[in-house]
Amino acid sequence: MNPAETDLRPLTLLQEVFGYPDFRGAQREIVEHVCAGGDALVLMPTGGGKSLCYQLPAIARHRAGRGLTLVVSPLIALMHDQVGALEEAGVHAAFLNSSLDAGEAARVEREMMAGRLVLLYAAPERVATPRFLAQLASLHERGLLALVAIDEAHCVSQWGHDFREDYLQLHLLHERFPDVPRIALTATADAKTRADITLRLELQRARVFVSSFDRPNIRYRVVEKDNARAQLLRFLRDEHEGDAGIVYCQSRRKTEETAAWLTAQGIPALAYHAGLDAAVRKRHQDRFLRHDSQDGGLVMVATIAFGMGIDKPDVRFVAHLDLPKNIEAYYQETGRAGRDGLPADAWMAYGLADVVNQRRMIEDSPAAEEFKRGQRGKLDALLALAEACDCRRVRLLAYFGEPSTPCDPLRQNVCDNCLAPPRTWDATEAARKALSCVLRFHQHGGQRFGAGHLIDVLRGKPTDKVAQHHHERLSTYGIGADLSEAQWRAVLRQLIALGHLRTEGEFNTLEPTQSARAVLRGEVQLLLREPAAPAGRAARARTGDRKSGAKAAPIALDTQALERFAALKTWRTGVAREHNLPPYVVFHDATLAEMARRCPASLDALGAISGVGAKKLDAYGAAILRVLDGARD
Repeated sequence: MNPAETDLRPLTLLQEVFGYPDFRGAQREIVEHVCAGGDALVLMPTGGGKSLCYQLPAIARHRAGRGLTLVVSPLIALMHDQVGALEEAGVHAAFLNSSLDAGEAARVEREMMAGRLVLLYAAPERVATPRFLAQLASLHERGLLALVAIDEAHCVSQWGHDFREDYLQLHLLHERFPDVPRIALTATADAKTRADITLRLELQRARVFVSSFDRPNIRYRVVEKDNARAQLLRFLRDEHEGDAGIVYCQSRRKTEETAAWLTAQGIPALAYHAGLDAAVRKRHQDRFLRHDSQDGGLVMVATIAFGMGIDKPDVRFVAHLDLPKNIEAYYQETGRAGRDGLPADAWMAYGLADVVNQRRMIEDSPAAEEFKRGQRGKLDALLALAEACDCRRVRLLAYFGEPSTPCDPLRQNVCDNCLAPPRTWDATEAARKALSCVLRFHQHGGQRFGAGHLIDVLRGKPTDKVAQHHHERLSTYGIGADLSEAQWRAVLRQLIALGHLRTEGEFNTLEPTQSARAVLRGEVQLLLREPAAPAGRAARARTGDRKSGAKAAPIALDTQALERFAALKTWRTGVAREHNLPPYVVFHDATLAEMARRCPASLDALGAISGVGAKKLDAYGAAILRVLDGARD
């Protein structure tokens, strides 16, 4: 093998450019396959290193004289940060999107057409324009179109959770440039979505790489809603004080109100949704991405408009105040926590109103019945995860077709059900009582009522509404006085989740379905989890210790090393601000911690640390050694 060939070996490039000693998981196999010109469909969890799967082939093919790699990406923030990180590593990259003025866009196009760019990031709507396709055709004719990478490939599928119509035009790339290899990547796709991606992108001959969907550093928790704001506040104060995290809400109004409320409680928070002014959205997103843990905690309260492509590695929690649409969305959103591999939390508050709202949104949708049926199935799977009494991780992975075993109780990131197995109670008779009461409403003048009034009647509560409709005369009045309101809400939530009850109209009145007859006849058993007691002081102390350790440094450091770590972070903050980049683009916390632990005294020793590539060593090596030397005194 001659020197030129040696320079193009994937492992050599990984070590030289990015400073990583070796590949993770399936990365090596994917990179070698794409470098050799093969098509690939890659399913890899968030934080698993998907970007390297196309960036390394792009570098190798460019050095071999094959020209540009086009990366189709849906988000401006992702493009900006990845281009910044590549340039920091010495790889010439650029993006074309609406954030550039005409002069800047023209400069990028000149670089592209001259063959100087290694990677170009562009949005799908730009890629499908006649002008851009003509530019690609010109590159192709000169042998300078090396590779096409389609990121967030689930966006091409109507069965995916983030369908984008512009992605449907991407088949044009294969039709016009059939000899150019393609790699499509996503973190979430069930079997139906994978099949749709393959069909719509014409990837039938592509090799499929499916990595494990397990995120072992994430702890999954679902709590029953009981004043969700107060529950969220306890979660943040007890376990994530001073951390960066994301809180997802369903509506724009709720994001703004929640952000304002958290700020009033002394927790810095920003709102993000598609209805905000573009400049405000960008300012909030930039502030969150560039936030350093040295500056204290920061919470982004957002709709699903925020998140796809967010590379921030030190998000310590993702919280949901509302139920997502399906498991794919839940997995994608929770996957934004703990990208650095350190312990993180996925916390969700879930209640009866969530079930009602999600069911109503599906039924009120103008979509075809086949699509609605698919959405109902996806919602049912998510509701089963939320109501589960067994291991949540097992259920989550099973949805993606991956067998697994329950959490190891000795691990720090064990799910809530494995940490404290819930007790269950037989709610079959309670369910029969609830359905009987709904039927009595119908028989009593064809009336329909919502969950709140139904519970009042079952518990024998003498409200004005009960008196107005004479419901104290019903045979079902007071037959459920032995159960609390929370228990009755759990029963109704499960009946709706299982499809035995449905809600109708503006006021979400309850209506029994055909399957309710089997419940009334006692043919269906309903087992429900008992409400969990609040976490005790010992449990909070344990999670607090875990959080504090992760926040101080990603690896165990002695007192002197911690001082060096703090000095390095201060230096990194200054560099990041000077270059207008998030701190993690300069160096990850794990790399700084390893520098602090080893305290290298030479450039050669510094270059041996994971995450220190050749370009960064040349650009920052001397400065880092000075920081370490100063902290050593």
